[in-house]
Amino acid sequence: MKKRVTVRTLAATTALLALGGAAACSSGGPAGDPQRVDVVAAFYPLQFVAERIGGDAVRVTNLVKPGAEPHDLELNPGQVGEVSEAELVVYLKGFQPALDEAVAQNAADRAFDVATVAPLLDAAAGGHRHEGEEAEEEAASGGKDPHFWLDPTRLATVADQLAERLGRADPDRAADFTARAGDLRAELEKLDGEYRTGLATCQRREIVTSHTAFGYLADRYDLEQVGITGLTPETEPSPQRLAEVAEEAREHKATTIFFETLVSPKIAQTIADEVGATTAVLDPIEGLTADGGSADYLSVMRTNLQALRTGLGCS
Repeated sequence: MKKRVTVRTLAATTALLALGGAAACSSGGPAGDPQRVDVVAAFYPLQFVAERIGGDAVRVTNLVKPGAEPHDLELNPGQVGEVSEAELVVYLKGFQPALDEAVAQNAADRAFDVATVAPLLDAAAGGHRHEGEEAEEEAASGGKDPHFWLDPTRLATVADQLAERLGRADPDRAADFTARAGDLRAELEKLDGEYRTGLATCQRREIVTSHTAFGYLADRYDLEQVGITGLTPETEPSPQRLAEVAEEAREHKATTIFFETLVSPKIAQTIADEVGATTAVLDPIEGLTADGGSADYLSVMRTNLQALRTGLGCS
C-alpha cells in the first residue's frame, strides 16, 4: 500500500513541476497574500486549532474536504503545490501516508508534526483486547492511535506549540498568537472539566463504538471502549468479532451502540438489533460533515458529551 501511495505522490509532484509553477500561483500561497501566514492543515482538528490561534493573520487550507474520510487522503497536483508553497504544514506523521511523502519531499523544513508534542497512545489504550484483534491494523499504524484530539488537554498542548511555530513564521504577531493560544487553552480546559463532571457518575462505563477511535477519550475520563472495527473505519469486522461485541454489549447491559458521522451505521445497527439496544452518533471529529453548518470542534465535543451521558445513564 505504501508503495502505491508513494507512486501516486511522485506522479502528482511530477505533474506539478510540469505545470511550470502554475499550481503554486493558484494555491493562494504567501505570494498571493503577503500579509498572512499560509498554513496547510492535514485534517479538521488541526485546521480548527490553526484558525483559532492564527485569526486574521493566517490563511488555513484543510487538505480534506468536508464529509471526506481523512484516513483515505490522496493528494492531487494542486494540493502538492499547496504543501510545497505553505509557510507551515501542520500534520500528524503516520496518519496520512500520502501527506507524509509530500512533506518529506517538499516541506520538511516547514512542517510541524503534532505527535512530537502530543505523544500517541498505543492502539490498545482505553479498551478490551482479544486474541488477534486489530493485529493487521496495529501493524499498519505502527501500533499507535492517532485520535489524540479527543482528549482536550492534549489538543491544548498542540495549540500552545502551534502558537510558537506561527510566531517563528510571523514574529511581529507572535504575542497575538500566544494570547489566542491561551484563550483556546482556557476553553479546552473548561470542556475537560465539563467531561469530568458529566461522566463522573454513570450506570455504565463501557462505550460500544463502530470505530475504535475513542481510546484517548476513554483513557482521560475512565471509560472503557469496545470497538466493533479497528482504527480504520472501513474495515469489515469478522462474524466472530460481531459475536464477541454482541456478547460484551449484553454483559455490560449496553443500551446504546455508537456509530460515527462519516461512515455507514449499518454495522452498529446490526449489533443494536442483536442485543435490543438503540444507536446514537459519537463523532470522532476527524472532519466535519458537508452540511455541518456552524458546528466546530467545541460544539461537536459537547454534543458527544450529551450522547455519552444519555447512553451511559449518567446522573
